[in-house]
Amino acid sequence: MSFEPAKFTLRTEKDLLKKFSYVAEYNARSANRELEVLIKKHIAEFEKEHGKITFD
Repeated sequence: MSFEPAKFTLRTEKDLLKKFSYVAEYNARSANRELEVLIKKHIAEFEKEHGKITFD
């Protein structure tokens, strides 16, 4: 199974992005990796409450 990354553009306030980058660096991650970790956590919490997300 090969991995093909998807691209996503995020528009947000500069100060929010600076703070997010600070948190990512504190966690020894890039901002991209920090966002990926948060997305996975959010999906796991959603699936725990609502059931597994599946696609046909």
